Amino acid sequence: MQWAAITGVIATVSVFAIAQGLSYPLLSFILQRQGVSPAMIGLSAAMTPIGFIVSSPIIPALARRFGAGRTALTCAALSAVVLALIGWTQNVYLWFPLRLLIGAVTNPLYVLSEIWVIALAPPARRGRIMGLYSTIISAGFAAGPLCLLAVGTQGWRPFLVGIAAFVLCGFCLALVVRRLPRVDEAGHQVSVMGFMPLAWLLLSAVVVAAGFEQAVLALLPVYGTHHGIAEARMSALLSVMIAGNIAMQVPLGLLAQRLTARLVRFICVLLTLFGCVLLPMLIETPLIWPCVFVWGAVSYGIYTMSIIELGERFTGSALVAGNAAFSLMWGVGGILVPPLTGGVMDVLGAGGLPATLGAICAMLAGATVVRRRVV
Repeated sequence: MQWAAITGVIATVSVFAIAQGLSYPLLSFILQRQGVSPAMIGLSAAMTPIGFIVSSPIIPALARRFGAGRTALTCAALSAVVLALIGWTQNVYLWFPLRLLIGAVTNPLYVLSEIWVIALAPPARRGRIMGLYSTIISAGFAAGPLCLLAVGTQGWRPFLVGIAAFVLCGFCLALVVRRLPRVDEAGHQVSVMGFMPLAWLLLSAVVVAAGFEQAVLALLPVYGTHHGIAEARMSALLSVMIAGNIAMQVPLGLLAQRLTARLVRFICVLLTLFGCVLLPMLIETPLIWPCVFVWGAVSYGIYTMSIIELGERFTGSALVAGNAAFSLMWGVGGILVPPLTGGVMDVLGAGGLPATLGAICAMLAGATVVRRRVV
C-alpha cells in the first residue's frame, strides 16, 4: 500500500472539490444580484458540464503526449487563472466561455486523480479505498458552500478562497507526483469512443447517477413546494440526503469487497427505484428523513460501484479512456436528465419527479438483468 501517494492524490482532489463546490453557488448568487433571469443562470451553469464533455475525449491523448502528472499540474494552474478571470470580468456573457473553459481545464485533473487512486488501490482493498475517495469528494463539494458562510459572496474574498484552493491542489499533487504510477504507457491505445462498446452498462449507470443527483438537487425543492413544505425544511432534506451520500460510501465499498461491485450496484439501483416509489407516500411524514438519507447513499453508490468495477476490469490506456468516458457521461447525464424531468413535471405535475427518476432506474435495472442473462 502506497499510503503517501494515495493520501496525496485524495488531498489533491478534495481541495479541488471544495473549489468547485464553492464556485457554483457563488456565481449564481452574483448573477442573481445582477438581475439575471433564472433561465440564463441555469444556462450559464450548464457551461461547466459542457466543458467536461468537450475535454473528455482528449484526456488520454494529453496524458500520452505530455505525461499525466504534467497535465494535471498544468490544469490546476489553469483552473486558478480561469477562476481569477471569472472574478475579474463579472459579466454574464463573458462567463459563458469562461465557465466552459473552467470545466474543460478542471476535468483532466479530476479524471487523472481518479485513475491514480484506482491504480494505487490493491484489489483486495479497492472497495474500501474508493468508498473513502467518494466520501471525501462529496464532503469537499459540501464544504464549498460552507466556505461562503465564512467569507461571504461579495468582492474578491470568495474568489481568492477558490483560487487558493486550486493552487493548494497543485501543491499537494506536486508533493507526490513522482510516486504516482504511469497511466500513459505506450502500446495499444484505446480512445474514449472506442471504449464505449466495451462497458456500455457501466457508462449507462454513470448517466443515471449523474442525472439523478442533478435532477434531485434542482427539482426536489419544487416537488416539496407542491406539497406545501417550507423551503427551510426542503433545504434540510437535501442536506440529509447529501449526508447519506457522504456517510455511506465506505460501508458500500466494504460490501463490494464481500460481494461484488456489480451486485452492490444492482442493489443500489433497486433501492434508488424503491425510494422513488416511497417519495410520494412519505414526503409529508417523519419517515422521509431516513428515506432521503438512504436515497442519497444508494443513488451515489451507483457511481461508486461503477468506478470500482472499472478498476477491476480495465488497466492501462483502457482505464484512462474509461475514466474519461465516465466524465463525459457524467456531463451528459447532468445536462439531459434534469430538463427531461422538469418537462415531465410540467405535464404530469410534481409526480413527474419520482416517475421520471424511477423510470430511468427501472431501465438500468432491466438492462443489468438482460446483460447478466446474455453473459
